[in-house]
Formats: sequence, structure tokens, C-alpha cells
Amino acid sequence: MPTISVFYGMFIKMFFDDHAPPHFHVSYAEFKAVVNIQQLEIIEGHLPRRAQELVLDWAELHQQELLDDWNLCAAKQQPRQIPPLQ
Repeated sequence: MPTISVFYGMFIKMFFDDHAPPHFHVSYAEFKAVVNIQQLEIIEGHLPRRAQELVLDWAELHQQELLDDWNLCAAKQQPRQIPPLQ
């Protein structure tokens, strides 16, 4: 599972050839969540409120890049790194 971005202790990852809908995985300390890229919402798991806000803000800024990376992973190709939230 490639890590495509890291910021504020949050690791953003995607699986190769994962199931629909397009999504990414977030791990932050003991928390884990799955975020729908198109809807920009957590569809599985839980993050603390502030971490959730940061992840969703970042995802909104990089939504097209996330969809592009999703398509690369679906084709079993290495996704591109996405700049972290600063």
C-alpha cells in the first residue's frame, strides 16, 4: 500500500487494485479511516475531529490528484506523491 502523503502525523495511503468507490486510507496514531474521494467524507473508521477536518481540507485541495492516483493504483501502477498540508 503506497503512502502518497504524510502531514501532521497522518499517513495517506492507497491500495493497488482496491474496491470502488474511489477512496484513500488515513492512519493517525491509533486511529484509522477510509475517505471517499468523490464525496469527501469518511466512509469507514474514525479520526479525531481536528484530524478529520485537516484530512478533508487537504483532500478537497487535491481531489483531482487523488482521483488520478486512484486510477494509477487501479491499473497497478505507482501513484504520484501529493504535497502535504502546510
